[in-house]
Amino acid sequence: MTGPPPGAAGLRLGAADLGAALGERATLVQFSTAFCAPCRATRRILAEVAGMVPGVSHVEIDAEDHLELVRALDVLRTPTVLVLDAAGRVVRRAAGLPRKADVIAALGEAV
Repeated sequence: MTGPPPGAAGLRLGAADLGAALGERATLVQFSTAFCAPCRATRRILAEVAGMVPGVSHVEIDAEDHLELVRALDVLRTPTVLVLDAAGRVVRRAAGLPRKADVIAALGEAV
């Protein structure tokens, strides 16, 4: 997982942007599309990690239905995963299928 996207330093996302409440400690945001096979595997990994770590939530966003947000965050492919801290700041991001260990390590920076 890499740092926030260029120009996203200090960028914050809230419940209105995500369509769901932020996690108490961190939020895993997944951008997906309907026919994306790696998105299904990413969904399982992120849901499992969110279930293991108290105060962490997983929010999946349909990229095709949220093009304004996709453009604002420079999401170029699915799945793209953002790790938000408790305040909704983007602290890490990854494109493609993440490894579970990498997601857990990225959460360490957010909480």
